[in-house]
Amino acid sequence: MSATVRSAGRPESADRHGGRAVVPLFVVALESSWRSLVGWCVGLTAALCLYLPLFPSIGGSQQMQQLIAALPRELVRTLNYDQIGTGTGYTQSTFFGLMGFVLTTIAVIGWGAAAVGGDEESGQLELTLAHGVTRTQVVLERFAALAVRVAVMVVVVFVVVLVLNGPSQLGLDAGHLAGTCLQFGLLALLTGTVALAAGAVTGRRVAGVGAGTAVAVLGYVFNALGNQSADLQWLHAFSPYHAVFGTDPVAHGADGGVVLAFAVAIAALVAVAVALFSRRDVGR
Repeated sequence: MSATVRSAGRPESADRHGGRAVVPLFVVALESSWRSLVGWCVGLTAALCLYLPLFPSIGGSQQMQQLIAALPRELVRTLNYDQIGTGTGYTQSTFFGLMGFVLTTIAVIGWGAAAVGGDEESGQLELTLAHGVTRTQVVLERFAALAVRVAVMVVVVFVVVLVLNGPSQLGLDAGHLAGTCLQFGLLALLTGTVALAAGAVTGRRVAGVGAGTAVAVLGYVFNALGNQSADLQWLHAFSPYHAVFGTDPVAHGADGGVVLAFAVAIAALVAVAVALFSRRDVGR
């Protein structure tokens, strides 16, 4: 089979079995992105190894508490550093709610925006569709590949935090940590799905990047503003970030209502992407 056909989305694994792979686009998406996935997992691991072991000397120290007390109250509330004195609060504030959130958001927006919109801009999507692949199949298999990448990152985070829990004196509950990782992953998947859907609807990678970034940034900003005063707390209702972290999941575990709401929202976005992508011209 020619290189042109392979670039159109037919993985080599499908070629070796007579082109009968059940989910060829899913397979090729994972095969082509495993290096970036490994890179992001290494980055997340590095961030965890940098922040968490510092808790005994920073998060729980009297000097750090005095320093935080001297900071502007608005800044402390924005970063959720008012809870940094406990292992659960420190883990959520420094990693899950900040560095981990930033790293996973960048990763999923890039993957989601490129899944359909990026392929269309490069011309590969037309070649893929020319080989008997349906538009519904494109969206669903690319979404499935995105979900698997997110799941891998979440599992890596869970394992690394669990390993560092004892040595870092964090005192985290494994069940609550698992629930936190679940919600953390759903937040990332929601952002990436928005990017994928925007790319599928418009055929432009930049639209996917813009939409995913808007969800992440506005969610964080609405949470920060809502933390400033009781008069602004209504903004929390528009923040996916607050939905995930507002109930302190590291300390209390996952919220079933939040998990269900995110699952429904993600499914709805995929359905919209399939419906609108199926009705428009590709490459126009």
